[in-house]
Amino acid sequence: MSDRQCTVLLYSDDPKVRDRMRLAVGTRPAPGLVLEFVEASDYAECVRLVDDYEIDLMLLDGEASPGGGLGIARQIKDDRDDAPPTCVVIARAADRWLAAYAQVDATLVHPLDPVTTGTTVAELLRPRAAA
Repeated sequence: MSDRQCTVLLYSDDPKVRDRMRLAVGTRPAPGLVLEFVEASDYAECVRLVDDYEIDLMLLDGEASPGGGLGIARQIKDDRDDAPPTCVVIARAADRWLAAYAQVDATLVHPLDPVTTGTTVAELLRPRAAA
């Protein structure tokens, strides 16, 4: 089986948070899966990257400001029939109900655990990698 390359969009207004997300996911979260990352620091950049690239997964910071990842996830899901799977990193597990309203596919909680993060990302990417 050959490796499948997938593109993950990392969104946060804080470059340190984007670095932590990238490190928690890694470039090989599962056998046969190789990741490349593109980064956005605001809403407009997110939309541009989703429009310009084939994004396989959006990993969004729910605590970003002024545009939080939950709002961006909901907007992109509402605007696009072909929206990529979305995972939002939230600060409180209790905010999962907001994530459900935003139609995200998965949530992770700050601080990111590398094992849980890699597993979650791999599970979201497997259906797209098989296509």
